[in-house]
Amino acid sequence: MSHSAKTLAVAGAVAAALTAATTTTATAQAKEKCYGVSLAGENDCAAGPGTTCAGTSTVDYQGNAWTLVDAGSCEGMELPTMADGGQRKGSLTPLERDLPA
Repeated sequence: MSHSAKTLAVAGAVAAALTAATTTTATAQAKEKCYGVSLAGENDCAAGPGTTCAGTSTVDYQGNAWTLVDAGSCEGMELPTMADGGQRKGSLTPLERDLPA
């Protein structure tokens, strides 16, 4: 393999690595914490007092448990209605609804 071919191959590998890193960063930035949308045991982290991290929520749609969702989609999520007939919605901040007893 000639010197210029090796240089081209290395340059291509570096470009591919940089593209992959940029894509990963863009994907991570395109997510946001959405509270009140997780099913029991399926939250991403920190489900309020008495819980530690991922998978520790104990109630469906627990208001203080969050899941990462696509940026901009949280507050518009349609969820099952509450027992009193009220509409559940996701929130960018912790909620006081559907907390464990």
